[in-house]
This record gives sequence, C-alpha cells and structure tokens, in this order.
Amino acid sequence: MWLKLNARHSDTKKELKKAEAALDAAAYSKYLDLSAPEIKSLAVDDKWLVAVSRAIRDEVRRMSNVLGTRVNELVERYETPLPEAMARVSALEQTLVEHVKRMGFKLGSTGAASESREVRSGSASNWEAKSLGSLFEFSGGYSAARDQLSEDGHYYLHYGDIHAAHTPFVDLRKGAGQIPRLDVPLSEINARALLDDGDVVFVDASEDDEGASKHVVVVNPDHQPFISGLHTIVAKPKTNELSHDYRRYCFQRFAIRKQFRFFAAGTKVTGISKTNIKKVTLPVPRLEEQSAIAKILTDLDDELDALAVKLAKMGMLKQGIMQSLLTGKIRLV
Repeated sequence: MWLKLNARHSDTKKELKKAEAALDAAAYSKYLDLSAPEIKSLAVDDKWLVAVSRAIRDEVRRMSNVLGTRVNELVERYETPLPEAMARVSALEQTLVEHVKRMGFKLGSTGAASESREVRSGSASNWEAKSLGSLFEFSGGYSAARDQLSEDGHYYLHYGDIHAAHTPFVDLRKGAGQIPRLDVPLSEINARALLDDGDVVFVDASEDDEGASKHVVVVNPDHQPFISGLHTIVAKPKTNELSHDYRRYCFQRFAIRKQFRFFAAGTKVTGISKTNIKKVTLPVPRLEEQSAIAKILTDLDDELDALAVKLAKMGMLKQGIMQSLLTGKIRLV
C-alpha cells in the first residue's frame, strides 16, 4: 500500500512540475502581446501600488504604536500630582516601618535596617522541601517569530519579553497595551500553552547563566486568551500549596537560582529543559506564612514604585525650574 502511494506521489510531483513549466511558458509568450496600458496596469497598479500601500499601512501602524506609547507615558506622568505622590510615599514608609518592626528590625535615620533586641530568628529548615515536578505540570509554548507579532489577535508572551521584564509578574489587567499579539486561531494552540491566572512561565534559553531562572507569574483573573510563546516553559500548578502572590517571589531566592544555573546547559546559549526544571527543589512554608511574606515584599515593591514616580516628578520639576531660572523668566534678585 505504501509503495503504491509513494509511486503516485512521485508521479503527481512530476505532473505538477510539467504543468508549472507549461504555465510559465504560456505566461512568457503572452508578454510579447501585451499593450502599453496592460504593462502599466501589471507593473504599476498590481505591483508597485500594492507595495506602496502595504508600506504606508505599516508606517501608519508604527506611528500609531509610537503615539499610543507616548500618550500612555504622558498619562502615567501627569495622572498623579506631586503632593499626592509624596503623600503616598509617606504612607507606604509607615507601612514599611511596621513590617520591619514585626521582623525584629528598626530603621535608622538613613533608612538602613538594623537588628533590634526583640528579633525572633529562625530558618527555613522546618519548611518542607518539594520538587517543582511535584508542584507543577510543565509543557512548552507555541513557537512564533517576533516579526509575526502585531496588534491583532491574542496576547502572546515572547521569551524576550520575559528577559526584559522589570517585575516578576505580567498583569493583563494593567499592562495589556504593552503585550504583543499573535493573529492565530485558538484551535491551533495546545491548551497547555494557554496561560491562566497563577501560571508561572520560565525561559528555556538565555545568553548567560544568570538568566536561566528568568520567569514571570501570570495575573489573568479574567481568563483572557494568552499564549505562551517561543522558548518558554509553562508551569501549571498541580496543587494549591503555593499562593499566587508568593509565587512572584519564591523563585528569586539565591538557592533556587543556583539550582537553575546547575541544571542549565549550553555554551553560547544557556538553557534548561523541562526534565531538569522538575528536579529543582523549593522550601514551602505554610500558606499563612506565604501570605505574610508576600504582603511585606509587595508593599516594598509598591513603595519602590511610588518613589520612582516621586523621583520622576521631582526631576521634571527641576527641569522646569532650571529653564525658568536660566532663561531669566524668573528673577531672584
């Protein structure tokens, strides 16, 4: 049966080749009979104008992206007045002081933490160590090149965006405008490559050992279609032993990153396989302790964000004052 089908396949390929050659010959012979208007229509209308139209559409799309990004920057820059930003920083500082006191430390005048007499020490030795293979199901993503991404289709998480991320999570509710899309039917996507709330996505390729543990936790409570992409490893939780918020921080521990570097392989490009990532072990505290840890670290992140906003606004204020002073618009004497 297979031999017959193979023979038919070979015969069909030969017939197709002959038919294409005949079509090419017929087209070449037709060129001699074309009039000037017909040549103009083929060369200008059907080819040149189509290429120009496509280039214009691409440029309009690019400029729209640039303008959209700029508008978002302006909105973020001016939506919070400086007094409000300073008040938020003060409130978060008080929260931080309370957290530090609970941990047995006190803040000095410079902001540095020092150990107090009431410090309650401990270790993670009584936390149960579990392999990631027992906590998560691992699978690969859907491969698509960067030039296939656009503004249309479904959200797509490219491994390059994980490497470039400044936060350990990606939140579709807040940063959806910055996430590229892939225009592909969901029927083509393996369900395990679709990211849900609480999934963790690791990169499987990095230019250095330190990047081998790069990851993000997915925040997607509305269950929007979100495709994990090229060179990613999707970790879907098997159990509820790790809280969502705690997942944002637990893989950043030095001992965990060290294990990732140990299991990573490669010379020019470092990568970790799904088989090896399952072997990484993670100390797991009780859920209430996870929540307490995540609360402190989240509040610290919030204060850092607020300080960044305050710093940016103070920088803009300085620029405005400097221009007024150096151009003589404001005279001091």
